[in-house]
Amino acid sequence: MGKVYLIGAGPGAADLITVRGARLLAVADVVLHDALVEPAMLDYAPKARKIAVGKRCGKRSTAQHFINKQIVDAVREHGVVVRLKGGDPMLFGRADEEMRALEAAGIEYEVVPGITAALASAASLRRSLTLRGVSRSVALATHSRAADSAEIREQVNADSLVFYMGRDSAPEIAQQLIDAGRAASTPVAIVEACSTPRERTLTLTLEGLAAGDAQLWLDPAQPSLLMIGDAFAERVIKSEPSADDSSSAASGEPALRVA
Repeated sequence: MGKVYLIGAGPGAADLITVRGARLLAVADVVLHDALVEPAMLDYAPKARKIAVGKRCGKRSTAQHFINKQIVDAVREHGVVVRLKGGDPMLFGRADEEMRALEAAGIEYEVVPGITAALASAASLRRSLTLRGVSRSVALATHSRAADSAEIREQVNADSLVFYMGRDSAPEIAQQLIDAGRAASTPVAIVEACSTPRERTLTLTLEGLAAGDAQLWLDPAQPSLLMIGDAFAERVIKSEPSADDSSSAASGEPALRVA
């Protein structure tokens, strides 16, 4: 019997996968991949049989129990089986269910982490998720839940909030945060199709998000991330005055602003 590797494909761009992940794809016999995995990522696995098992919100998708069975069946016939997941396997990737199935079948496996979309989106926006004096805590959350699971009502109190799979529920998420005491003027950044050629960004406020200002802009065919908090406000860079321009600095000329 072979071995299964649960590999994080990263946020989108093929060259953002880890070196270990790419090396394992190169020797894989079978790759079961998510719908959000970019086609170029599969080029790393030239000899593997590729099986699409992705889930997309609002669309028909492969049932999780069937994915589990496919993984187990594949590793009983092949030496190296890769379960390729968008982002990081351990964050909103249902990795626990797959690991349990492998453990129940007595199959060896390894988890290879990947760059999750929150980190890649922060890099793309050039906004730090944590910011001295502004944000000392970060919460990664989702408003989406399985039909057979209980609703989680705990209030998210982190300084910086990142919502995965929140596109369709964006106005509701924003209104709930406002009702819970978040300022309506709180900055919001939306990153769509992060790190791919299709990437787009939109900045607005929590009030605008609650009013539905982003819904016509959002592309339902692309994954998106909602990033909420003062850490995502427009940055102000104060240039250091030199001997030549100290007088202009003293006169109160505006600092350089970076969007």
